[in-house]
Amino acid sequence: MENSRTVKKGDYLLISYTGKFEDGTVFDTTIKEKALEAGIYSEGKEYMPFFFRADTGQVVKGIDAGVLGMREREEKTLKIAPEEAYGEYKSYLVQKIPLSRLELTEPPEIGTKIITPGGREVKVLDSTETYATLDFNHELAGKTLVLEIKLVSIVK
Repeated sequence: MENSRTVKKGDYLLISYTGKFEDGTVFDTTIKEKALEAGIYSEGKEYMPFFFRADTGQVVKGIDAGVLGMREREEKTLKIAPEEAYGEYKSYLVQKIPLSRLELTEPPEIGTKIITPGGREVKVLDSTETYATLDFNHELAGKTLVLEIKLVSIVK
């Protein structure tokens, strides 16, 4: 019976998921209808199950641990604390940097994301004619995540 297989370390998986914050706000999903419903639909995104290898560090620790032992087509809600997701928010990762070091001639717009000369995408918290205050934290740092997942299949 195929449905008796359970996820073990190293298995290749396809999962569909909807990620929410504790207040219920959806921040990501693999399901087009849920994205439309939540107002986060993106035209260029392909809405399809997510492929990864279980318990190998390809996803955050909370997902890796949460899928172990699941059966195909099983659904589960995972509540993932920051330390098992994207870590705590670190104030020292907010830095004031001269525009010249960022290779910018114009101040970036507050609230936007820019790419640093090192290739890192960061959020602009403040900017003037001479500097920008940038947040190098992951956008989900410090947040508890609630993931509704469905194990679509264990890929052979």
